[in-house]
Order: sequence, then C-alpha cells, then structure tokens
Amino acid sequence: MIHLFLNGLGASAGGGLTYLRNVLPHLSRRGDVRAAVAIGAALRSEFEGLPNLEFADVPDIAGAARRFWFEQRQLPALVRKSGAQVLISAGNFALRKSPVPQILLSRNSLYTSADFYRDLCSRGEYAMWLDTRAKTALAKRSVFWADCTVAPSQAFAAELRRWTGRRVIVIHHGFDHEAFFRDQSPLPESVQHKLQGGEDYLRLLFVSHYNYYRNFETLFRAIPLLRQRLQGRKVRLFLTCRLREGENPGAYSTKRAAALIEQLGIRDEIVELGAVPYELLHQVYRACDIYVTAAYTETFAHPLVEAMASGLPIVASDLAVHREVCRDAARYCRTFDHEALAQCVKTLAEAKKGASMPLQPGKQQALEFSWPAHLQKMIDQAKQLIVHTPALRDAPETHGHY
Repeated sequence: MIHLFLNGLGASAGGGLTYLRNVLPHLSRRGDVRAAVAIGAALRSEFEGLPNLEFADVPDIAGAARRFWFEQRQLPALVRKSGAQVLISAGNFALRKSPVPQILLSRNSLYTSADFYRDLCSRGEYAMWLDTRAKTALAKRSVFWADCTVAPSQAFAAELRRWTGRRVIVIHHGFDHEAFFRDQSPLPESVQHKLQGGEDYLRLLFVSHYNYYRNFETLFRAIPLLRQRLQGRKVRLFLTCRLREGENPGAYSTKRAAALIEQLGIRDEIVELGAVPYELLHQVYRACDIYVTAAYTETFAHPLVEAMASGLPIVASDLAVHREVCRDAARYCRTFDHEALAQCVKTLAEAKKGASMPLQPGKQQALEFSWPAHLQKMIDQAKQLIVHTPALRDAPETHGHY
C-alpha cells in the first residue's frame, strides 16, 4: 500500500475545487492507497467519513501569502507526522524543502499569460499585476523545488517547459459521467424561473465565476450582433455568477463588465443565475442550446467536458488547450473577435434548429477523460518517485493520527 499526502489548501474556487471534489471520493475507494489530506475546514466537512482518508489538523488561513508561509513553515512537520511516502502539492506552489518526494500539480496559466498582464494594465489593475508577478516567481521556483511537475493538458505542459526548461508530465484531468448526472433534485426556484422563456429563445451558457481571463466582455459584445443576425429570434446568455462587487472569488472588479452591458443595451439578454450547486449543474447545461467561452487562457477547462457530456454544441476561443480538449466537437474563433464568435454561434444555432447538428462527437469526446485513469497515473508516478528518489529526506517514518 502506498501512503500519500495531498495538500489541497490552495483550492478555493473553480478548477481547484472541481479537482478535489472529484479526486478525493475516488481516492477513498482505492484499497491500495492510504491518504492524508490538508484542506480548509469548510471544505473538509464535505469529505469527512470517506474511508482511507485522514485529514490534517490545519487552521483556516486567509490570503495566499499567509497560506504559502504556513505551507513552507508548518506543513513539512505534518507530512512527516503522517508517515506519507509522497507529497502531492495540488495548488501550483511546492514546498521548498519537502521531507518526501514531491509531485507538483501546476494548473494556473495566468503566470505564463502575456494576455493577462496586458489585460491588467489596460484596466489599471497595477496592484494585481504586482501580486501576480510575485506569485509567478514562486510558481516558477516551485517547478524546480518539486521532484516531478504534472500539467493537466499537453498545451499547458508545453508552455511550462518553455517557461522553465524543466521536464513536465501530462496527466489529463478527468470527468465522472455517472456522478455528474446523478442528482435529480430540482434546481432552486429562482434559477428555474430565470431559465424559463419563450420556445424560440436561443439559450447560450457560460459557466464561470467572474474574472478577467475568461473574457466575459467579448461574449457581451457578440450579443448585439447575434440579435441582428438571428432576425428577430431572442437571445439569452446565462451566467453562473452575478456581476456585483464582492460576489465572486478573488479581487476582480465587475464594474467594467456591468457597465458594458448597459452601454450595449443588452440587459435583457444577460441572465445572471448566480452560483449553481455543482451537483445540479447538469440541469443548467441541458436547459441551454449552445455553450460559449471566449477565455484567453486556460489549462484544462472542465466546463467544456461537462458541456460535451451534456450534448451541447460548443463555440470556443481558438486556444490550443480548447482544441486539445474538444477536438472536432467545437467551433473555434479568434480569441478577442466578437464578430467571429457571433458568426460561429449563428451557424450552430441554424444547424441546431434544422436538426443538422450531430451531438455524438462531443459525447464521445467527453468519454476520453476519466478520474480513475487520472488517479492511477498519479499513483504510478508516485511509485516511480519512491523507487528513484533518495530515501526520506530528513526524518524517520512515523505513523499516527493528527
């Protein structure tokens, strides 16, 4: 039996939470793995009671800087106390002096995105620019501190290799079809009411909390063009967030996006559903016609797999990672080109209305991604490190609870 320590303290929103919510249940079901897990108290309550998992007694830590300091100063002792053979650092930053071989999961493309830095400057977000630069330096050093770095896509792995000159392994993230569609509880009434509309409405969906790199503004600029080109057919773009200050993770300001909606005169077309519980999200996908994303940087993009599994045709910005995940199951447009995006949506809408849009390619492509397969590859990599990395670094192995 292999004994792992999974540091998930950096998971607070988006892909980090999706990763833990899928990986931990699968990890607990394996009889050949014992795992210690470090996550925040609020998230811990979701997983307590799962077999084969122990939870490190860690405090709730506010802020990335404080969390990084805690990890570097306190986490090594917890790893040693657990008796773990391999540490998996799942939050982009590695321990500088890990007491055991360490796998770093690197999945934040903001640190390598020139578009993100340009975007911050155009918005006057200079404090965020400096904060991201500081995190970028630590993320880059983390690749050198780790014994092995894993990226969730070939596209992002290639970016990391160019950035660091280090070897990076690709292990795709997964998708659990059965778990995603399992819960048939009704959506909250407020969400159901917003999803209702006329029979001939074209319902577009974008799943994300508000941030800059998902490029909401390009989606918004495409809506007036769609309104013209669809010759009277009504359009609704459903968002799983609210464009209000303080209602999204991170320090991203929604003011510019909210003002653009008013400037373009599309208030009726933009429907803010707010956050939808993950286990009910499949019902939102199935209530819509086309999934759209104009993101200018990504490392994997779980919602694309969810959309494909739900049978939605997709229009996506032309990123290497989007093509890797969707292949022929999506139409692609230039990243900041709202006119091209509107044209792609119009083409798909006409094909869908005429029943000439095949759904099988997307559903079949979604089957390519598996959490059990992801986990097996991670465990195989951990076993290789145990064999090929020198013995435990500076402490004898001990066992026990926290």
